[in-house]
Order: sequence, then structure tokens, then C-alpha cells
Amino acid sequence: MNSLFTPVQLGRQHLSNRLVMAPMTRSRADDAGVPSELAVTYYAQRAGAGLIISEGVFPAALGKGYVRTPGIETAAQVAAWKQVTAAVHARGGKIFMQLMHCGRISHPSLLPEGVLPLAPSAIKPAGQTWTATGLQDFVTPHALSVEEIAMVVAGYRQAAHLAIEAGFDGVELHAASGYLPEQFLSSGSNQRNDAYGGSVENRARFVLEVLAALTAEIGGDRVGLKISPEMNFNDITDANPQQTYRYLVEQLRGLDLAYLHVALFGASLDYHALLRPLFDGRYLIGGGLDQQAAEALLADGRADAVVFGAAFLANPDLPERFRLGAELNAPHKETFYSPGAQGYIDYPSLGA
Repeated sequence: MNSLFTPVQLGRQHLSNRLVMAPMTRSRADDAGVPSELAVTYYAQRAGAGLIISEGVFPAALGKGYVRTPGIETAAQVAAWKQVTAAVHARGGKIFMQLMHCGRISHPSLLPEGVLPLAPSAIKPAGQTWTATGLQDFVTPHALSVEEIAMVVAGYRQAAHLAIEAGFDGVELHAASGYLPEQFLSSGSNQRNDAYGGSVENRARFVLEVLAALTAEIGGDRVGLKISPEMNFNDITDANPQQTYRYLVEQLRGLDLAYLHVALFGASLDYHALLRPLFDGRYLIGGGLDQQAAEALLADGRADAVVFGAAFLANPDLPERFRLGAELNAPHKETFYSPGAQGYIDYPSLGA
């Protein structure tokens, strides 16, 4: 029977357990998108996870959406990430890089030469984003041309190449949380009338083209995909999400992806029951789980691995705590995104 502590194969990676650390924005990089030395300690502390999925990393400077987030475009960024992956591997861990292009969820002050954020359509999202001077209202983005879309896809492919060069075991495409892939996928943010808009087939084209580029570059068995139907974060809406996500997942057959990561937050139905039978690979479930719920998902075969976020943030030795039934540290939300070591690498392990 599957349990948290049985091994599992995800693509070409053999995981020692089925506990996956979720991608979590921590905002500790420098202004050039270079991870700090603190990141080496942070990720190494959590190498007991079967798999770590890194915080969201912008594949190109135009994909940055928040202050102090890291990239994978420059030599300095690659060099810094090499230190992270080496530390994780030295402790026997596995780590994927999450590629996160924020699209319209950004601000000119975060982008080169103050250009407008990119999007499928020139529709201003409601809300604000964190910049160097505090919260700023979102702006009306620049609608990508077909030629520019091809450049963005090529940027993802180059980012995957550099992630492997930096020592990562694979990459995860972030197609949730209202960022660029989901902006293309969703009818509320995509009002194009060309091959990338209108029908569900057209709206899914961008995500599928990016996945094709990633798999061509590094192999499908080193690529994961994250989706979160009806999360509706960052002002994202879709007129028929069940149809949209059914179609998208059906198109993944034959890509031989390492996994599909589905996180649900307040969805109107059980998308796991809808989508898992459609996917022909490893299926990861995340979203507000505790140990008991995670064990039940694995035991029933509803998931192949389970994803924990804040619990891993606050408990660097989470697998061992689960194994022993030990009390968990509580996460301190006020330091989730603040700079420095506090609330980042100072959560105690058992016996510390």
C-alpha cells in the first residue's frame, strides 16, 4: 500500500518518499534576480522531501512579477542556483525548478526599461503587486503579437536548458495562480481572435507549445505541470473551467511528463476525480492537506505523491516529524516575504 514513506518514480527521478515540497515565493533574491546564500541553507535544510519544487523562477526578465524574486537567465543566476542544487544533492535530495512567468501580474518598475507587462490581451487585472516601493496597482498590459509569443516560448526553452545546467533534476511549468500560461488558458483574460484565443483549443495552445518546447529541450521525464482550476487568484476567471481543464489534460497524453501537479483551493467540484483518469502519468495533489488527508489520498490511489507548502516552510524536517508523529512548528506569515534569515532558515528542527 502506498504511504508517505514508500518510494516512487517521477519521470527519471527515483524519490525516497512521496512528500513533495511545494513551490513557495520567499522574496529573498537580490535586485538582479540572483538567489542569496541563504537560499543554499534554506533548500538544503528541506532535502528530506522526496522532491523539492523551487520557488517560482522567472524564465526571462520580462516575466518577473514581484520584488526580490529569482531568475534563470544570467550567468550569475545560474552560478547561484548551482550552489543550491549541489547542497540539496549532497543531502540526498531531488529538486525541480518552477518556471513562473507572471505575465500581466507585474509592474513596469519591475521590468527592464520600465516596459509594460506582457499578456495575451490588453486587459488590466484588478489588484496590486509588491514592488521596491510597496504595493502598486496593476497596469494595462501589452498584448503579445504572434511573433512575440514565439519569443516567450523560446525563453522558456532556454530557461529549462539553464536549469539543467544549474543542476536541477527537472522543471515545473507554473500554469496556475493567474500567471501568463493561465492568462492564455482562461477566457476572462484571453480575448484574442487569432490562433491563441477564442476556442478552448486555441486558448490551450500557448501552454501546450511551452510544454512541447520544454520536453524537446530536456525530455518529458524531466518536466512537470502545475494547474489549479478555479483558484481564481490574480483576477483570473474562465467561463467553463471544467471544459478547459478537461481539454488541457487530455492533450498531455503522449508527452510522458514526469507529473501533473493539481492544487485545489475552493473549487466547485472535485477536479481530481475529473482529471486523474485523463492523465497517463504520476499525479500530485496539493492544497491545504494535513498528514491524515495525505495518507488517505495515497492509500486510495488518488495521488502518487502529495504536496505540502507552509508545513515545509516552517518545518525543515517535515518528513521526520510526520514519521514520528511529532508536533509541527507554526509558520509565521509576517516573515513569508520579508528579506533576511528570520522566518526563512531559523525554523528549528527536532532536537535543535
